[in-house]
Amino acid sequence: MAKSRTTSTTCKKKKSIVKLKIVVEKLRKSLLFGRSKSSDSNCDDSKNVSEDVKEGHFAVIAVDGDEPKRFVVALSYLTHPTFLKLLEQAAEEYGFDHEGAITIPCPPSELEKILHGDAHQMPR
Repeated sequence: MAKSRTTSTTCKKKKSIVKLKIVVEKLRKSLLFGRSKSSDSNCDDSKNVSEDVKEGHFAVIAVDGDEPKRFVVALSYLTHPTFLKLLEQAAEEYGFDHEGAITIPCPPSELEKILHGDAHQMPR
C-alpha cells in the first residue's frame, strides 16, 4: 500500500513538472514571437514593448479583484518555484491566447513579496 501511495505521488509530481515546462515553453515562445514579429517587419522594438521593459525582462499584471498592478520581472524568475506556480494558475484561469503583459491571479502585495523578498537570492 505504501508503494502505491509513493507511485501516485511520484506520478503527480511528474505531471506537475510537465505542466510547468509547458507553461514556461509557451511563455518563452510568446516572448520570442513578439521579437521575431517586430524584426521581420523591420519595426523598432520600442514601438511594441514599453520603454520600462528592459532586455531580459517581461511585464506582468497582478490582479486581485479590482486592483491590478503592473510589474516588470526579470526572466530569471521563470525558474523560481513560487513564480512558476503563479504562471500555472494564470494559464489555467486566463489561458495562453493573449498579447501584452501576462496577467497573474495574485494580489499585487503577494507578488511584491515574491519579487522583493527574494531579490538577494535570485540570479541576475
